[in-house]
Amino acid sequence: MLLLLLACADPDPSPDPSCEGLYGAPNENTGLSLGECSPEIGEWTPREWPVAALTELRGLELIDAPVALSSDPYLEAAPEREEGVCAVQGEAGRYSLATFPSARDAQEQGAIPTHGGACGLCSSLEDLQVYARYDDLTQPVRACGLEGFGEGVEGVQSCLLDLGFTPACASIWAYNVEHTRAQCQDICIELLSDPYHADDGSLNACLQCDEELSGPVFKALAGRTRRNSGLASALCRPCESVWRIAHDYGSISKD
Repeated sequence: MLLLLLACADPDPSPDPSCEGLYGAPNENTGLSLGECSPEIGEWTPREWPVAALTELRGLELIDAPVALSSDPYLEAAPEREEGVCAVQGEAGRYSLATFPSARDAQEQGAIPTHGGACGLCSSLEDLQVYARYDDLTQPVRACGLEGFGEGVEGVQSCLLDLGFTPACASIWAYNVEHTRAQCQDICIELLSDPYHADDGSLNACLQCDEELSGPVFKALAGRTRRNSGLASALCRPCESVWRIAHDYGSISKD
């Protein structure tokens, strides 16, 4: 039976350290062309997300879902980010999340890898459908930051919930937005209309500020990011940092 499971397992989805180039889905805000940033890694391409697939993800129920943050995680040092892979397991429309040492270990237990690294506040399939639906989350999240300006974390979080995030995921995104506002506001206002990337592929100074000063806490607590979920976005990332996740959850659908 074990040999059969291994034979049927998906290929190793972990990042390929020998990969070169940028991975993403450039748009008018990116500042890079498809020739400079590609939604493919070798022969691998991310799955497509028709509306029906996104709707199905929203209809699946997470058992023991994480709760929203009740205090600012940026008041403490960034927690150590756990390695491994987050995977889902379930049936008949209900599923649970668990962190495994590797994708191979998850598959041996009949679980489906959903992103690299440990599970966190944004690991649910409901949050995945938000990440997949918006190939440019920078714009709507930035809009939530502006809409919630003066209302604190609660105002930003309310806007993020309207985007479809779960309460737990919306809470870490809201604290991230508020922390970036406090740390990077001047440079971000100056670059508000600038492309996300410079000609050499690097992030603009605003996004780099967010990456360096807010990113470590966010990544450690959120669990899911676009790059460790293999989702191509308007922010292009080095392809050697991207997980090639298949996102085939048919076995836990309601049908």
